[in-house]
Amino acid sequence: MLYKVAMGSYRIRPQPSGNNSLIPTVIFALLVANGLAFAAQNVSREMFVTLLGNLALWPAGSEYFAPWQLVTYGFLHGDLTHLLFNMFTLWMFGRDIERFWGPKRFAIYYFVCVAGAGFVQLLVAMSQADVYPTLGASGGVFGILLAYGLMFPDRRILLLIPPIPMKAKYLVVLFGVLGNSCTESPACSRASRISRTSAACCSDSC
Repeated sequence: MLYKVAMGSYRIRPQPSGNNSLIPTVIFALLVANGLAFAAQNVSREMFVTLLGNLALWPAGSEYFAPWQLVTYGFLHGDLTHLLFNMFTLWMFGRDIERFWGPKRFAIYYFVCVAGAGFVQLLVAMSQADVYPTLGASGGVFGILLAYGLMFPDRRILLLIPPIPMKAKYLVVLFGVLGNSCTESPACSRASRISRTSAACCSDSC
């Protein structure tokens, strides 16, 4: 699903010079960090296994679990499509939010959503017998989508495939339904659905 945002009547808080670029500061840093992490994943099979074992989020009872994984799992992705979809969505909907809130508040919000989604995933994993890693920025990205829908609910967004105009508040609901009914990659399909749902809960409290 591709989309573009139709310009509407809204006001962006004035920001110091340099904050109105096409790619705001925090989003640029996240795009670069996720891109570098994905490149590192594909250097070799050994590197991929090392990153997966140390940076992906493993169940709390697993021998692989470490506290920092509540943040680092958000920089790993199952495949190129997973990465591109998350980063495109982060840029498309996150840029106006970062301009409105400023870099510091935006970064705090994003990582609270990532960590909060990861924490809920740990709770869910405790009730399951399977041991599998969670990876992907979907928790943070869905938190951004929810914030966008709440901040600009009547902003019209034109889907390119199919070409249907839709208000932001309805698009967020659509993404939530699709995110919990489809898979992204063999490694993180189930965990990614959980992280999207829990990110919505976490973002409500930010």
